[in-house]
Amino acid sequence: MSVLDLARPEIRTLQPYSSARMEAGGGAVMLNANESAWPPFGADDSALNRYPEPQPAALIGRLAQLYGVRREQVLAGRGSDEAIDLLMRAFCRAGRDAILISPPTFGMYAVCARIQGADVIEVPLREDFTLDVQAMLAAATPAVKLVLVCTPNNPTGQATTHADIERLTRAVADRAIVVVDEAYVEFADPECGGSVAPLIARYGNLAVLRTLSKAYALAGVRIGVLLAAPEIIGLLRRIMSPYPLPAPCIEGALRVLSPQGLAIAARRIAIIRSERERVRNALSQLPGVLAVLPSQANFLTLRCDDVDEVQRCLLAHSIIVRDVRGHPRLGDALRITLGTPQQNDCVLAALAGVPV
Repeated sequence: MSVLDLARPEIRTLQPYSSARMEAGGGAVMLNANESAWPPFGADDSALNRYPEPQPAALIGRLAQLYGVRREQVLAGRGSDEAIDLLMRAFCRAGRDAILISPPTFGMYAVCARIQGADVIEVPLREDFTLDVQAMLAAATPAVKLVLVCTPNNPTGQATTHADIERLTRAVADRAIVVVDEAYVEFADPECGGSVAPLIARYGNLAVLRTLSKAYALAGVRIGVLLAAPEIIGLLRRIMSPYPLPAPCIEGALRVLSPQGLAIAARRIAIIRSERERVRNALSQLPGVLAVLPSQANFLTLRCDDVDEVQRCLLAHSIIVRDVRGHPRLGDALRITLGTPQQNDCVLAALAGVPV
């Protein structure tokens, strides 16, 4: 069967919008898109008066090279959130289909599903916050069209093995798409195996989410990436907005994905990995900290005797962290993003009661 057989029939037959930029065949005088003929004030040398390419060839090429896939397996959009939303809209019929998730995990999966009118089936992570593949397979009813796995997981930080991802993907091959969210995979230790993107060539029902927001310091640019079979990419482009990526965001991403930009990112990732171990060890020794969860991401989640008191202590030093008590089984937890070594020292000093 084709993976497109899992999609909503009305999406498969939808006549997509054809934008002026998509139809343009080249030319020197562009009068086909009702754009302004003049550049905006203060930007005389820019092309901001023109619509950008829907999927910029230069950016798609660099992303394909970065992630080790073919160009036709890449879709770039407004953060991973847009890709998640597109998958829900393309594969889940309101009131009939469902997604499968393992909480505690990234909250946008459930939000996007419920906006679409899809059911959300939850299989909790194990006590050690690892994925329970057997329980997920037992819960994967015929209604389930998307199985979402965040690895390393947000907000707990643990990674899922490639063997578990493969087992899950094979088991639902003819009935669901496994979506692996790798927003934090660059920070994982090498022994975790890296990205599962190479498995896309083997499994047509595997999709991978990546982002430039974390390891590449482009959260404000909002560029997320979906890696999947060309059939899935083509389907989602049918329902994607005509011009998802603003021109300044494309330019910013291309700078960061240059050889120099990638070298800087690699150095910063190494610092985060080193700091993760140092800060975790230090936090574990502090009074009031019950436990620090193992993490393969750029954050640490800690259980506290008194979360409110820890937050007050940090806020007194103008340090903001994430309260994750709303997640199941994390009623005593905070999530702290790893910053620069100096910022991390401020966190440790504040929690130890040392003047900063």
